[in-house]
Amino acid sequence: MTTVDDRAVRPRRRGGRGWVYTALGLGLIVVAGPFVWMLLGSVKTEGELRQLPPTWLPNHVTLDNYRQLFSRLDFPRYFLNSVLVAGAVTAANLVVCAMLGYALAKLEFAGKRALFGLVLGMLMVPYVVLLVPQFVLVSNLHLVNTYAGLILPALAVAMPFGVFLMRQYIAGLPDDLIDAARVDGAGEFRIFANVIAPLTRPALATLGILTFLGSWNNFLWPLVAAQTEDKYTLPVALALYSIGQNRSQYGLLLAGSAVTVLPVLAVFVALQRHFVQGIAMTGLK
Repeated sequence: MTTVDDRAVRPRRRGGRGWVYTALGLGLIVVAGPFVWMLLGSVKTEGELRQLPPTWLPNHVTLDNYRQLFSRLDFPRYFLNSVLVAGAVTAANLVVCAMLGYALAKLEFAGKRALFGLVLGMLMVPYVVLLVPQFVLVSNLHLVNTYAGLILPALAVAMPFGVFLMRQYIAGLPDDLIDAARVDGAGEFRIFANVIAPLTRPALATLGILTFLGSWNNFLWPLVAAQTEDKYTLPVALALYSIGQNRSQYGLLLAGSAVTVLPVLAVFVALQRHFVQGIAMTGLK
């Protein structure tokens, strides 16, 4: 039965939802606007991109920017370098961070609290502070301009956040499952592989997306560590076309940016459900 008070509250709720939808719509425009501009600009001519006032929709749709991108740049090489570096960093983070997170969450050993405090401390260190020591260390190990030199430092930088995320997620899993596996005679590696890993798929998907995105878009370290063009990743290669305002070719930059975004979107769409679930459940721990 509907009362008078309920009828009076309903319009207020509808009005409140209207403001929420309006705010979300404006936020969507702000976030999606640059991506739409990038896609539309990638099919414009260079003259139309530079004209004032700028046009939103292209007057003449052209694919010359994409043709020049694949003909003038060694795009397959740069793309393969980015896939190799980002894939290796992501895969290593998933394995190592999950194992360390399990140890910090469910195992008892000497120095556990100190190790977790060290992980938290590493989260507070800015990346720029580590850049010079990392380069000196990589140079002393003769890993400059190698794939190992591109992968290992990025792995070390991304690992503290991954360990913290996995530790927080695994800490919320019931101990009864682990105790039951130990009673059945399973060792710690088997418990991790058969019990913990299947239950941490949402957190692993979240960590995989964030790590892949950060490594794929990383510009500063590949610029420093890669000395020759055959080791350049996509962000570094695209930066070759943005040296000075008069020499910049914005059409090529926008086309290259559009192609660069596609793998990230594909990974996010494939793991979107697990990503949202992992963020939500990790925030409740």
